[in-house]
Order: sequence, then C-alpha cells, then structure tokens
Amino acid sequence: MEGKHSIPNRLNLLKKIGELTRSLVEDLCNGRSPTLKIDQFSSYCSEDSGKCCCSYNLPKGKEILTLQRESQSRRFDALLRVLLIVQQLLQENKHGSKRDIYYMHPSVFKEQSVVDRAVNDICILLQCSRHNLNVVSVGNGLVMGWVRFAEAGRNFDCISSPNTAHQIPVHVEDVEDIISVAEYILIVEKESDHYAFDDRAVFQRLANDQFCRKNRCIVITGRGYPDVPTRRFLHLLIEKLRLPVYCLVDCDPYGIDILATFRFGSMQMAYDAKSLRLPGIQWLGAFPSDCEKYQLPQHCLLPLTTEDKQKAEGILHRCYVEREAPSWRNELQLMLDRGVKFEIEALSVHSLTFLSENYLPSKIQMGAFI
Repeated sequence: MEGKHSIPNRLNLLKKIGELTRSLVEDLCNGRSPTLKIDQFSSYCSEDSGKCCCSYNLPKGKEILTLQRESQSRRFDALLRVLLIVQQLLQENKHGSKRDIYYMHPSVFKEQSVVDRAVNDICILLQCSRHNLNVVSVGNGLVMGWVRFAEAGRNFDCISSPNTAHQIPVHVEDVEDIISVAEYILIVEKESDHYAFDDRAVFQRLANDQFCRKNRCIVITGRGYPDVPTRRFLHLLIEKLRLPVYCLVDCDPYGIDILATFRFGSMQMAYDAKSLRLPGIQWLGAFPSDCEKYQLPQHCLLPLTTEDKQKAEGILHRCYVEREAPSWRNELQLMLDRGVKFEIEALSVHSLTFLSENYLPSKIQMGAFI
C-alpha cells in the first residue's frame, strides 16, 4: 500500500483512526447500525475462462461488516479492540507484535488468526502497511555475503566475514547506508515442517563451503515461508542495489509455493503485494528436470503424497502461473506426471560440496534459471 499512497506517518494514522471511530459513534447516536466497508484484494484466482481481472494494486470488491450478523459482530468487536491497541502504540510510539496483541484479550480473541485478520483489516481501512501501525513481526530471516548496512544505529558488516549469518532487521524502514559489491542475490529456502532436516541446512552448507567468499553474492534465507521483514528487506535490497535475484527451493510443491510467495506475494497480505512481491525473482532450482540432468539415483527421490498432489494442482490453476510464469507450470506438471519430489540436499549424493562448487555456479553462469 505504500506504493499507492504516500507513506503515512503516526499523526496521519491517528487522525484516520479518530475519523473512523467518530463515524461509528455517530451511527450509534443516530440509531443506525455501524458498518465498515473493507476493500478485498487477491493476489491470484483460479479462473479458467481467461477472464481473470486480478490486480496487485486495485481491490476486486468490498466486504461490508455489520453488527446485525452474529459472525460479523465478533469480527467487528475484534477489529475495534485491536484498533484501540494500535492507537495506543502509535500515541506512545511503541511497538508490539501480533502475539502481544493476542495476549491482551486472549479470552475474546480465542485464536491468533482472529488478531491476524483484524490487523489486515485495519491496514486496508487505513490504507497503510502493517509496520506503519507499529505492529512488528519476530523476524526469522538470515543474511550473509557482500553487503553492509546500518539499522537504528547498529552496523551490520557482513562483508568483513561474508560467510557469517546475521539476523535480518525487524525494523526494515530504519535500514540505511546500504553498501554492496555483490553481483547477485541468492534466496535459499527450506520448509522443515515436511522433512526431518534443519531448515537452515542448505544455508549452513553454503556457509561451511565458503560460498560467499568464492562468489560475490548476498545469500538470504527466510527459513521456510518468508516473514514480512525478510520480504521487505529483500524488496529494499533489490530497489537499492538493482541486482538479479535467484531462488533455490526444494523440488516439491511446497518449495514452489515458497518461491511463488516471494515473487507474487501471499493471499493473506494481497492488499500490500506491491511493497512485498519480488517480480524479478528467477527460479534457479531445484527443477524436476534436474533429476535426469544431474543423474539422481532412485533412492534420492520421494513419492508425492496426496497432500503434495493437491498442493501442486492448486498452484497450477493460479492465474499468475499461466500469465507470468508458464515455464514454472511446465516443471510443476512434470513433477506431477512423474509423481516424485526431492530435496536440495539430494545433490550431495555426488559430493558434499557439489551444490556450492558445481550446481549453483554452473546454473548461474549458463543462465539455467526460469
């Protein structure tokens, strides 16, 4: 939303909150049932007729919340409670997480997802991004390589030790003085929920192999599905450094979904897709077609589960795959046809350093990405 509107400051947001609450009070005083009109955004659809009208900038419709329906009244109540907390955060210029907000009224909210939805609704109503509300995430992302920057008085000097991981800052809006001699950015993602391996295994493999010392690059991991600070930090680096960006994920439907989240944004935060999506990202691997190219033995391959197949089918029907990444569709269809998947670590069947010394350098040099 920051791309569409000027970046809102605290006073402007407090003014908007005041106007919103006054309009609700006026409705009550005049005997009317208060209503809220919330724009609806979507990062994709599954329209097969070719009539897709998804947009990253424009809402696709409005949702009207009213106190007259019990299910909506609970959502209305949660939204107002969270709005009051946000108002306090802005007034006192303090920050809090969504989890902090949940524990202020756990018996009312009952589930974290209720708070998550309320925060998203408030962002849409106030036409701002989540960090503008002083609601922050606990960042999971890590960065290493040829980059140096500062954040709120702290210096992050990755260049002095390019294979040492640094935590990605939570307050990305405070990041400044970015300096880099890197030639590209490499995103490494793992989803540990589906395998027994540490989700930093590939990132750590590259660090152990001194990958960044041998290759002028910046390596970032979101450690699974990327959180907002990781995506915002990447967006900032790309904006400032204008470097090519490659993404390395497991060859399974969840890896491809992580890749899609980086490039196209998530459905949950579709309202803020313009400031979070990375349209220039290239899929570097691992591809289903890599199975033959790199002669992976049968024991390195895993059968697709029913859940995997359903996930893959769902991704295939997303409008942006056909419209903006048809080559992804071909690889995903190949995975479904063969019924197998494999992890990035499967490449270690050749040697522990095969990934860092052969696979990645050759792919980047030959332009073997899509």
